[in-house]
Amino acid sequence: MNIRPATIHDVPAIQDIVNSHAEHGRMLFKSYAQLYESLRDFAVCEIDGDVVGCVGLAIIWGDLAEVRSLAVKIGRQGKGIGKQLTRWCVDEARRLGIRKLMSLTYEQAFFEKLGFVVVEKDSLPLKVWSDCVRCPKRHGCDEIAMALVLDDIPPLAAPAAPPTPKGMSIPVLPGLGD
Repeated sequence: MNIRPATIHDVPAIQDIVNSHAEHGRMLFKSYAQLYESLRDFAVCEIDGDVVGCVGLAIIWGDLAEVRSLAVKIGRQGKGIGKQLTRWCVDEARRLGIRKLMSLTYEQAFFEKLGFVVVEKDSLPLKVWSDCVRCPKRHGCDEIAMALVLDDIPPLAAPAAPPTPKGMSIPVLPGLGD
């Protein structure tokens, strides 16, 4: 099992893996354009030359990054691939000096095993919700917000991202995506 930064050549495999889960409503679909634009955020798991999993670590603010698009090829789950990909995110956050990681997920037990805890969605900054305008569940989001604080990383001396305003869990501009 080899976890490595993604390359341009990995984009078709990443899209296949992510979109196979999106078809079941477990994550958002990703286009080639979205993947190329965010490729530097991604790592892949490769076994015998086959990309079998992927994850993105998106920087939200100076003190927060999101573990996103964590997906393992169908039929390859339960072998520790997701765990290793998440550990890559934690190591990368440490390298960058980012103290807190978060994820919006349906896999609460998986993330709890890795030290993440459930947090209120409203405690996350508004920037977290930028992908929600494309989500078919934007008006009734049922994902669980989870976070992991890396206590060995000192707090950021800059201002923290403002939390989502009370009463607004998923901001959507009127008329967008309808």
